[in-house]
Amino acid sequence: MRILITGVTGFAGGHLAEALLAEGGHRLAGVARRSVWPESWSHLASQVELHGCDVCVCEEVEKILHAVQPERIFHVAGYPYVGRSFHEPDAAWRGNLTATRSLYDAVTRWGGRPRILFVGSGLVYGESAVNADGCTEADLLLPDNPYAASKAAADLVSYQYTRHPGLDIVRARPFNHIGRRQAPQFAVSSFARQLVAIERGRQAPILETGNLQPSRDLTDVRDVVAAYVLLMERGRSGEAYNVGSGHSYPMQTVLERLIDLSGLVVEVRQNANLLRATDPPLVRANSGKLRRETGWSPRFGLDQTLTDILAYWREQS
Repeated sequence: MRILITGVTGFAGGHLAEALLAEGGHRLAGVARRSVWPESWSHLASQVELHGCDVCVCEEVEKILHAVQPERIFHVAGYPYVGRSFHEPDAAWRGNLTATRSLYDAVTRWGGRPRILFVGSGLVYGESAVNADGCTEADLLLPDNPYAASKAAADLVSYQYTRHPGLDIVRARPFNHIGRRQAPQFAVSSFARQLVAIERGRQAPILETGNLQPSRDLTDVRDVVAAYVLLMERGRSGEAYNVGSGHSYPMQTVLERLIDLSGLVVEVRQNANLLRATDPPLVRANSGKLRRETGWSPRFGLDQTLTDILAYWREQS
């Protein structure tokens, strides 16, 4: 298969490239804003053809499509920062909605017939996700921040393009995913990096956090990208699929597990600058549809994922 991954140098994009390379037999190409691999993904440089491109510019994307001739496109690129989106909503809308429309228009102009997996977000459900049984794909989309709203719009436009001009698009709605190489702007990665800094004597034994009361559905990124691969193969065109473990963990509990794994004694302090304007108390995915139609199930438990994240930051230090 000739496969194109947008956002290939990002957290999920890099893990997805690794998963596809492990399958063997594919020709992989990727799109990123810069045509330079970050150090964390430098080992992919010899195996993935990288194209520098602003996905929001349709003409640039069309040129890459003509060059690569992809049979499958994983659209992973997007604006990733929930909290920051309150302060830069235009960037969120451009990175999520404009980039998605640009990609679909480029595919239409190119004239190929690739299968496309659109990677959205479980945060599109907003208050609908506050459900002990987990939200399903039939629940209302009630996004409560610019990031989620822009992802919801891109999700809906993905469905519209399957109706006209008839593109073959499957929609994934991943919930929180964590793992090695995740940027420290994200909570669990931040906790682990701070613990390693404390462990190495570079930081006082004080760990700063945001709100630890909400419960989140956390899935290992390796399980998430495995779901993407299965959805590309078995998902139904036009349909949306939740991707999540189905288990919610209070962030307080996640932090306590990380501290126990580190063996440290630390003081935890809440930093007002890390609090979000909106923060649903409970988010849980119902991924029954994904499991039934693709056979997906997570392989990595939370403690294994947290252990791997700690190990990653120790390697970096």
